[in-house]
Amino acid sequence: MNEIKNQGPMLSMSAPPFWHCGRTLRRNSLLIILALLPAAVSAAWHWGIPAVRVMALSSVSAVLAEMLCQKLMQRNVSPEDGTAAVTGLVFAMLLPAAAPWWMVVLGACIAIALGKMVFGGHGANPVSAVLVGWALLSVSFPDLMDPNSMLLSTDYADPLFRLKYYGAKSVEGFSYADLLLGNQIGALGASQSGALLIGGFFLAATGVIHWEIAVSFLLGIILSAGALDILLPGEYASPFFHVFTGSSVLCAFWLATESSCSPDRPAAMILYGLAGGILTIIIRVFGMYSDGAPFAVMLINLLTPYFNLIAPKPFGHVRK
Repeated sequence: MNEIKNQGPMLSMSAPPFWHCGRTLRRNSLLIILALLPAAVSAAWHWGIPAVRVMALSSVSAVLAEMLCQKLMQRNVSPEDGTAAVTGLVFAMLLPAAAPWWMVVLGACIAIALGKMVFGGHGANPVSAVLVGWALLSVSFPDLMDPNSMLLSTDYADPLFRLKYYGAKSVEGFSYADLLLGNQIGALGASQSGALLIGGFFLAATGVIHWEIAVSFLLGIILSAGALDILLPGEYASPFFHVFTGSSVLCAFWLATESSCSPDRPAAMILYGLAGGILTIIIRVFGMYSDGAPFAVMLINLLTPYFNLIAPKPFGHVRK
């Protein structure tokens, strides 16, 4: 009996989960920021100090806004988890490099306060917090959010704008190499397609995001744009043109994959991503906006509860 007492407890009781995977919010945030570094460097290369100003101001504003909201809500202030910094940096990727400082601050604060904290904080928002801030600014200040009207001093052109108003023949001069290298007018980070693909593959490889969503989102763009190109050749741009332009890659890997507002089962994730890609092309071709990817992600975010109804039947289920 004394020997058993000396051995210490033979059974340890604890609350679930009993096996921890080792991931933390801080680690995930650091990996997401690391994955965005190639796009941030590419944006700074193309647009200079104004791009750095927008990214830094947006990130700092988001962190301060979250701290203020947590204080007002009498919660523990936790800027060290990095989630607010991620929200601010991703939000900056959707802004033009010449965005005025007050609009950057306003959008980042809206993304945190109305997009995330009003629903309870990180993990509780039904729609991407980044897109809440982006949508409100796009509706309220469309001219200031339009890269074509804000980036007049560049020699680059906006491929989606040309496609929308001048037809498929007007974009034949854009090479895939130029599009991948970010030699195009667009949001300061979203237009860096090649750098975003590198970062997106890194996130998928490290398991930070569900690769099924990102791949099916891009596949939805390719299939729907390809179908239009086959049905009416010469009137619509090629599928990969749509993948490498606008915010397609950013939405596929960073916005559509946000865990709080995306499905968590393989079949649902694939259908969710496909729906987002198809909606992107529908909005671009038949809607009034040249880049429909952010709106498409917001729509499928709202449909996530219905995608989550697609669940496997339990083991031993008998069909009646």
